[in-house]
Parts: sequence; structure tokens; C-alpha cells
Amino acid sequence: MIQQRSDTQPSSRIHLASLMIAITIMLACTLYPPMMATSEGKADHALAGALFAAMSVAFVRGVGFIPRRWLWRWLFSGWTCTAALVLAGWLMFVR
Repeated sequence: MIQQRSDTQPSSRIHLASLMIAITIMLACTLYPPMMATSEGKADHALAGALFAAMSVAFVRGVGFIPRRWLWRWLFSGWTCTAALVLAGWLMFVR
């Protein structure tokens, strides 16, 4: 007899909103790199890091992957993507 696990993986489906956010960030950063530069023309590494973190999280969630462990599930959640986007927006506003 096969035992059923109580911590079964939730069904993973494509999350269209997250996937669209990831693709938008990817295209914006690829087509207009000066968006991630300071007024002096130097790279803004904090802004780029926040945008790429949001993009990575959104791609993972967007393709439907949901990790089993709570830490990874939290790191690759929509809340982490939102926090990274808020940080990126704040960094753009500050400079």
C-alpha cells in the first residue's frame, strides 16, 4: 500500500501576473539599460539588484514552481517580489 504524505505539494500552475511582471522587467532592463544608471552615468547596483531579484522571484513563481520548504516558499513568494519592486521604486525616487 502507498502511503499518502500529509505535506503534499500544492498544485502548481502558471501564475500569469508574476510571469508578466518578470517579462516586463526583463524587457525594460534589456531594452533600456540607462534606467539602471545614476545621473553621472555609473551603474546603480542597488537598483539593478532589486530589479533582478524581483525578476528572478517573479519568473520562479510565474512558471508555477512552489518550493516545499517554508523558507524557500517565502523567498520565492509574491510578497518578496513586491518588496523588491517597492525597494526598486524607492531607489529610483531617491536618486
